[in-house]
Amino acid sequence: MARRHVHSKKVTIAARQALEDRGVPLEAIGEIVYDMQSPYNNTLTLADCVESVEKVLLKREIQHAILVGVELDRLAEQKKLSEPLQTIIESDEGLFGVDETIALGAALGYGSIAVTTFGHLDKNKLGIIKKLDTKKGGSVHTFLDDIVASIAATASSRIAHKMRDEEDSLTKDETIINEEEELIG
Repeated sequence: MARRHVHSKKVTIAARQALEDRGVPLEAIGEIVYDMQSPYNNTLTLADCVESVEKVLLKREIQHAILVGVELDRLAEQKKLSEPLQTIIESDEGLFGVDETIALGAALGYGSIAVTTFGHLDKNKLGIIKKLDTKKGGSVHTFLDDIVASIAATASSRIAHKMRDEEDSLTKDETIINEEEELIG
């Protein structure tokens, strides 16, 4: 049987649609990113943060985590999982850990800043993460709250690395100017 491939654009659209369908606007994730990074960057805007979220959502690891996690949450809501998995996911069993493992795995590509930020967000449940973690109205977000934390953590890490790259670039430009002044002087 020939291997079938799903075009990356289709996966990107499906991942973004899954977030939207579950009530997670990109702006809400961007707000978390802004809260995490604005103390370190006084020129940062919410638009910068939403753009970083959009860039992170282009990564397959993030997309796959979204698709798998949201699907498991949906199946748990519909009571379509076998026991004991149904009860474990539906109740967001404290010792389950698979939800965090998937989300953390998606964040690993963005370095230690993403990993530690994910841990912080997982523990402190900022912004929409807290709303998703609250079990109300029969919705199951066992995976989604952690995936949103992963997206926010990776988008935050991306901004931190980009800021450092810009600082290094300025330092490099200053070094070149100083070297030119020394040659002329």
